[in-house]
Amino acid sequence: MKTEKEKALEIAQLVEDCKATDISVLDVSQLNSWTDYFVIATVASSTQQQGCYKAVKDYVKENDMEIHITNHKIPDGDDWNLIDIGTVVVHLMTQEARAFYDLEKLWHSGEKLR
Repeated sequence: MKTEKEKALEIAQLVEDCKATDISVLDVSQLNSWTDYFVIATVASSTQQQGCYKAVKDYVKENDMEIHITNHKIPDGDDWNLIDIGTVVVHLMTQEARAFYDLEKLWHSGEKLR
């Protein structure tokens, strides 16, 4: 059986296979109570973002995981797609959103696995 860390790293490889770039995996398990790993990746277009989302969704289904649907007060834009899988949260972001929110700096105390 795969560990959550292995799943996070496999998801990172999956989004890389979808041609996402600048992929980071952070272990944030010691910093909060609601997730263990962030997978952060840069996507160049909404089409690429949708392709990566579908690949992650297929992976989740194959590995008996579940995507937690979040309620938003405003519709999602094309600049940041958050996929909450419970112990792993995937952030698919445009270069502009990635630079603006700078999640790696915000969560700098987390162990960088990739």
